[in-house]
Amino acid sequence: MDINSIDLMDFDDIEDLETHRRFIRHRNRLNPFDMDDEDFRYKYRFTKRFGLKIVDLLREDLAYDPRGHALSPELQVACALRNWARHEKIAGILARMSPRFIKMPATLDEQEEAIRRFRRIANFPRVIGAIDCTHIRIKKIRADGGQLYINRKGFPSINVQVVCNADLKIMDIVTRWRGSVHDSRIFRECRLKQRFEAGAFTGLLLGDSGYPCTSYLLTPILNPTTEAEERYNRSHIQTRNTIERCFGLWKQRFRCLLRGMYGDIETARKTIVACAVLHNIAIDMKEDLDQIPTHSIPFVSNSVRGNIRRRQFIETHFS
Repeated sequence: MDINSIDLMDFDDIEDLETHRRFIRHRNRLNPFDMDDEDFRYKYRFTKRFGLKIVDLLREDLAYDPRGHALSPELQVACALRNWARHEKIAGILARMSPRFIKMPATLDEQEEAIRRFRRIANFPRVIGAIDCTHIRIKKIRADGGQLYINRKGFPSINVQVVCNADLKIMDIVTRWRGSVHDSRIFRECRLKQRFEAGAFTGLLLGDSGYPCTSYLLTPILNPTTEAEERYNRSHIQTRNTIERCFGLWKQRFRCLLRGMYGDIETARKTIVACAVLHNIAIDMKEDLDQIPTHSIPFVSNSVRGNIRRRQFIETHFS
C-alpha cells in the first residue's frame, strides 16, 4: 500500500491517519521481501527467489520468540545475508545443515560425472576435485596461544581448506586450523585424506606444489623438461584454477570472508561453513555466475615418492 494515497475520509482525525502511516512503515520495514527484485538484489547481493528459499529452509528453526518483539524469519535471513558477523543463530543452523549441501561425490556415477566435468576444462583425466587453503581474517586473539593464529602475512586468521568441483561448488571444507598451520599439515590430518587412502574415490585431487605429490593428489612439475611435462603443467594449471575461481566467487558473494570476522572463534568457524552452504545453494540456483575472477598458481618443491607416480601419470596421459 502507498501511504501517500490513503483517503483522508477513512480516518476520524489526523492522529489516526499518522498512526496508520507509522504502522504501514513499520510493517514494510519488517518485510524486506516487499522490495522489488532489483532493489533487493542491490541491497543483499542475491535475488528474492534465493532469499525466500533460505527463509523456507530455516523457517522452523527461526520461530518467533514468545517474549515478543522478535524479528520475522524474513528479516533475520535478510540481516544475516547483509551482515553475517552479528547473526550467530542463522550461521549455527546452516552449519549444522552442512552435510546436506557440502559433500564429496559418493556413488560411482557421481564420481564419473565429476571426472567428466573436470576433463572438459583442459582434458586432464580422472580429476574429481581441486584443493587449496585460504586465510579468513579474524580479530586478534589476546589469550595464551593467540600468536599461533598469526599467518605468514602477519595477521590473525583461520586457515580454511576447501575442495571444489568443476562447477565451483564446495565439496569438502575444514575450518578448525589456526593461521600459522601450513596447508600440507591440514590435509595430512584431515578425514578426506584418510578416505582417499582407504580407496573411497576412483578419481584424483589436484593441488598446488605446497602439497605432497601422492598417488591421489597430483601437483605441478617445478621444472618441466619435456613437451609431455609442459602439456601436463598447462592442463594442470587450467584445471586446478577452479579452486581459485571458487574462492573468488565465494568471497565476492560474502564480503565478510574478505574483510574478516570479529566475533569469537567458534562463531567465525560456523559462519564460514554457513557461507559455504549458501554458496552451494546459490550455484544450484544459478545466482551471480557472470563475474568469476581467476588467479595464477605458484610452484614450489614436490615429494620424491609422488614424483614417480606423477611421472607414470604423465607418460600414460600426456605423452
